[in-house]
Amino acid sequence: MNQLYLGDCLNVLRDYIKDETVDLIYIDPPFNSKRNYNIFFDDKEIHTQRVAFEDTWSYKNVGDSLLELQTVKNEPLHTLLNAYKLVAPQVFPYLVMMTLRILELHRVLKPTGSFYLHCDPTASHYLKTICDAIFNVRNVRNEIIWSYKKWAVSQKMFSRNHDVILFYSKNINEQKFNILLQERAESTLKRFGKKKIVSAIDKSGKRVPSQTLNEESEGVKMGDVWDVPIIAPVSRERLGYPTQKPRALLERIIQASSNEGDLILDGFCGCGTTLDAAEYLKRKWIGIDISPIAIALMKRRLQDSYKTDLSKFTIRGVPEDKESAIKLWEQNPFAFQDWWIMEFEVFSSTFGKKGADQGIDGLGMYLIPTIEEPIKAAFQVKGGKVQSKDIDALLGAMVKHKCELGVFLTIQSPTKPMLETIANSGYYSAAGFNYPHLQILTLEEFFNRKVLHLPKVNITFKSAQTAAKNINQSHFPTF
Repeated sequence: MNQLYLGDCLNVLRDYIKDETVDLIYIDPPFNSKRNYNIFFDDKEIHTQRVAFEDTWSYKNVGDSLLELQTVKNEPLHTLLNAYKLVAPQVFPYLVMMTLRILELHRVLKPTGSFYLHCDPTASHYLKTICDAIFNVRNVRNEIIWSYKKWAVSQKMFSRNHDVILFYSKNINEQKFNILLQERAESTLKRFGKKKIVSAIDKSGKRVPSQTLNEESEGVKMGDVWDVPIIAPVSRERLGYPTQKPRALLERIIQASSNEGDLILDGFCGCGTTLDAAEYLKRKWIGIDISPIAIALMKRRLQDSYKTDLSKFTIRGVPEDKESAIKLWEQNPFAFQDWWIMEFEVFSSTFGKKGADQGIDGLGMYLIPTIEEPIKAAFQVKGGKVQSKDIDALLGAMVKHKCELGVFLTIQSPTKPMLETIANSGYYSAAGFNYPHLQILTLEEFFNRKVLHLPKVNITFKSAQTAAKNINQSHFPTF
């Protein structure tokens, strides 16, 4: 069964993935950009944002990794990293973090498997040397250039219009690879059309003019410079997740280095493009991400895209009962808040600094039949002691941000005055539908599967494009 894991890929790989069990690995890790990537929710009256993932690495946040790296038995790798510590200290913590994870990815890859590491030009030259030391230079297959067009930035330099994808085999003698074809160059098509071309050399070693056969050519072998457009801002494929890659790019990688039924793994799977492409091409998959936002988005994307055709999958790493949820709250209240909010597929929001209680922790958007404008539901999460002023704060925030509905999520049981306030709050009515203006749900009730009374059509996350599974795998698309 396919698996989706919430957690650091280093821990997930060590705890759950056995040696040499994966056919193809693709990762698109943070690029050490020294900034946080936010996912935005825009509305006429409200603008919220949430950190989707942090891309800032320092000696402080990789301290444990530095100690752990000393136990790795790879002298060339140690020598390389020590050199970077001296000549490129700004990137050294990031390389330490990536090294430990690439070592684990190498471990779980089959001898026939392939590894693709997606990075931008600011990190590719460092990461290539790390991969050379782990995979061995004889297993370097390609440095693929993903070329795309975007708006130019006014700087004293050429526009940066490409990413780098490093391609390695686990064992060059056993590697699995399917040759992909692409269209001929326009100049070749103009001269020879689509007929097969035969080239030859005469006895003196000189090349003779090329001849054509009556058979049509299927195309030419695909090169390592790929012109695949980025996702347009108005595209139905765009989900609003930072760094989202086009599915066509991942389909090409999966078709080249795996077959139907093979297992694909993405250790930094973000909004799930790799999993989407793997599902479409009838591969098995494992997705790992540390962000609850990413997990919720992937779940919705796959369900919207494939509906009843979606292969069964499980989500691991999230609380499975009241006790594990409380443990998460005790360890990290903000992670608990994100998890519970995302269980309702609504947007986990922050207003100002973390810890500032503004009455709303999450925001959902819903459609009611025959009503054109969506309605908003405000969510508030409480882990500790609750009292009437918490409900009052939620009501005030609902008025301020023009939310028609409110949901109060709590670990503790509500007080009698809180229940009275909720009972007296009335209903929101539209088009013959009635919804409680305020609702409350305890953690125990949540795990007992009590259901909130909300509109059925949740449009908080943009729905992924519906896709029928690919039937004819013998046809490789050209770009």
